[in-house]
Amino acid sequence: MNEDILTRVQSNPKFKELVHKRTRLGWQLSILMLAIYYGFILVLAFAPDVLGASLSGGTTTVGIPVGIFIIISAFVLTGIYVRKANTEFDQLNQQIVEDAKQ
Repeated sequence: MNEDILTRVQSNPKFKELVHKRTRLGWQLSILMLAIYYGFILVLAFAPDVLGASLSGGTTTVGIPVGIFIIISAFVLTGIYVRKANTEFDQLNQQIVEDAKQ
């Protein structure tokens, strides 16, 4: 019986849609986060004076808000994924479960 349910779930077009959408979103957000992070590392490696420049003549440098931006962007991108998972992906998942029970 479990093999039958597994076969029905895997052959369901909604399951294929769910896997495709979830994978695509995961890759998009991962690439965006990697671009942000490695962009920071590349600037740090090849133009450290940019991040070391003072913002207002004091001790705070450009690197501080950039670093804060990187941390916040990780939280925001995670929030985007969670929101999408809790709305669209959960609805598709529920429809797949209901179809498999029939």
